[in-house]
Amino acid sequence: MGRAEARRARQRDARRGDKAGGIRRFFTWRKLLGTFFTLCLLGMGALFIVYLLVPVPTANAQAEKESNVYKYSDGSILTRTGTVNREIVGLDKIPDEVEKAFVAAENKTFYKDSGVDLKGTARGVFNTLTGGGKQGGSTITQQYVKNYYLNQDQTVTRKLKELVISLKVDQEKEKEEILAGYLNTSYYGRGAYGIQAAAQAYYRKDTQKLTVAEGAYLAALLQAPSQYDWAAASPTGKKLVGERWNYVLNNMVEEKWLDASTRSGLKFPVPKEPKAAPGMEGQTGYLVSAANAELARRGVSEDQIEAGGWTITLSIEKKRQKSLVKAVDEQLEKKLDRKGDKRDATVQAGATSVDPKTGKVVALYGGVGATEHWLSNATRRDYQPASTFKPIVLATALENRSETQDGRRIGLNTVYDGDSKRPVEGSDTPFAPENEDDRSYGPVSVQRATNSSINSVYAQMIVDVGPDKVKETALGLGMHDGEGWPVRPAMSLGTMGASTWDMAAVYATLDNHGEKVVPSIVKDAKHRIRKAEPAPEGGDRVISREAADTVTQAMTGVVSSGSGRNAQGDYHAAGKTGTSENNRSAWFVGYTPELVTAVGLFGEDVKGSQVTLTDTVNEGRANGGGVPAMIWQQYTTGALGGGSDERFDLELLEPVQEEPPASPSGSPSESEEPDEPSDKPSKPEKPADRPSDSPDPSPSEDRPTGPGDTTGTTEGADGGTSEGGTDSGTTEGGESDGGTGDAGTTDGTTTGTTAGVRPQKT
Repeated sequence: MGRAEARRARQRDARRGDKAGGIRRFFTWRKLLGTFFTLCLLGMGALFIVYLLVPVPTANAQAEKESNVYKYSDGSILTRTGTVNREIVGLDKIPDEVEKAFVAAENKTFYKDSGVDLKGTARGVFNTLTGGGKQGGSTITQQYVKNYYLNQDQTVTRKLKELVISLKVDQEKEKEEILAGYLNTSYYGRGAYGIQAAAQAYYRKDTQKLTVAEGAYLAALLQAPSQYDWAAASPTGKKLVGERWNYVLNNMVEEKWLDASTRSGLKFPVPKEPKAAPGMEGQTGYLVSAANAELARRGVSEDQIEAGGWTITLSIEKKRQKSLVKAVDEQLEKKLDRKGDKRDATVQAGATSVDPKTGKVVALYGGVGATEHWLSNATRRDYQPASTFKPIVLATALENRSETQDGRRIGLNTVYDGDSKRPVEGSDTPFAPENEDDRSYGPVSVQRATNSSINSVYAQMIVDVGPDKVKETALGLGMHDGEGWPVRPAMSLGTMGASTWDMAAVYATLDNHGEKVVPSIVKDAKHRIRKAEPAPEGGDRVISREAADTVTQAMTGVVSSGSGRNAQGDYHAAGKTGTSENNRSAWFVGYTPELVTAVGLFGEDVKGSQVTLTDTVNEGRANGGGVPAMIWQQYTTGALGGGSDERFDLELLEPVQEEPPASPSGSPSESEEPDEPSDKPSKPEKPADRPSDSPDPSPSEDRPTGPGDTTGTTEGADGGTSEGGTDSGTTEGGESDGGTGDAGTTDGTTTGTTAGVRPQKT
């Protein structure tokens, strides 16, 4: 390097050093610390000014409470709510251990802190600014201030006010007074404000009679009143509230407020069933509950709803709602002796009716009345949908172009072995379900197997398709995952839990040519300062139009000549029957081009346990093709104004071939020869010619479940659900589908050749 280059290098290094030194001189530790303390002083000064300027306001708990107005879709009033269910009690009326349970649950340092949690408040402000939710970690004092002086709005301004007022309240009031205010103003769910109302709502007793275990449950509730209400909680909700209950009691032991030996002997205190508030009689309570649940899913918390001021317009159409209630009364309730017969008293009915073009729930039936049976039978998910699940298996097969074990494409003409107790092939889990009444059908097409709900065919089909693929389709169509849904062959018989709301969503999506339909019961929700998120939207394609329409075509055969003939009327219809293991539930889910309705009967004793429907509404089995189909038929006829000429617009994967009937082995009967299935939708000339609702013979005795499966399934050689060959009171007269001479010749290989084929009106 020459001298000139060395000099230039020294000059460059000097310039860099001057620059770095200038930055270091600007950002010295002394200056950084000074800036930090200056900002802290400014913040403290600002907080002090706010502390001086923000007064403790007057109480708002009663003053801001308003009514909610619920309306039918036409704007007429359904009901008004808004009376505050609150009774103030002093700490002398609350057992000391119950008080301590709330402190252990919410704020263990309550008796020693200054009334605020700066970290929790900062976290809450950050979450609010970033849209990260409302969890903030407030103290009991802060929650009392929010309940008693402020409101539930999640804004930065409200949180800062809460902080300042909490500091003042902690200085001005005794801890006992703050705790009493907190216990008396908190919302516990079930419309109960305050611990006295909660004690009555959950345990039918006054606060002074609460046990420490019951107090711990009420304390646990405050974190999520709706999710943790034992009567309506999901399995996950029950697990979470159980964990919260244990957390409360363990904290009490840790703080030496509860003896460890006493704690070890405590059992979870299951609360009483809820009772509807005045004005919630009949179906009103069910409709309001469903609307509130949807608003919660749309971002309006339960406490915000309870604060009032909402005008909520439901999608429920008054005429159709009345038609549904009338159909249940005439087809079910008039046939029952609820007061004189204990078996009849166990029968519960639920129904959900949806417009498949919009997703609007136009009618809903939750039970005998919300004041008698609060849990809605329309939205409960604790009963099996049974064979109403089979169309999902078929839809998955068609969508995935699945093949049988010997390589034949699965379609409506594909022939399967319909023998009862036939072991499935190709599965790691043994499964050999019994058809209804142990009937064997021999070789039978998928169309005939659908008409007659043949268990052995659909058990093999789900193995051919893949149970995991079927579950994926089911969730996409509108069902909900949960415990008790093993991905095994037995799920072909609908062994998971589902509600009429869920099944209406599934069938509405099929009716809507495979585009997702999400049921919604809230048409509009208005409030002067709050707003609900938009209603859930569907429209996404779940399965192809051709697959969905072919499933619809299959189910027209169920109504025209299969197990669902009691659903026939002056309209085009498709549907499916279902009867679960031990006859604990019976379903008919069906649709016309403009209306989808799911109807279910459920056996439930006074303790809430599932019991059989056998020998209740009629002698023998209460199956899906009996009373549920007749409720569906009467309601649909009324809801459509007597009938409809609208046709299904179907684009099929393949034409459906007519087959000669033949008798199944078992009990042939030539007196009731069914009509042949065709590619035409069901619309008989004379609806009055529908067969009677004479019951099928009782199902065979219960068999134990096979290895690795859940209750309600009978894998291995022991058979499946009690439903199979014909699960309605209108059997196919013992006719068989065996002996089809063209077996295998039209087994789905013509897929796509008849796309666009439309059925003609009969």
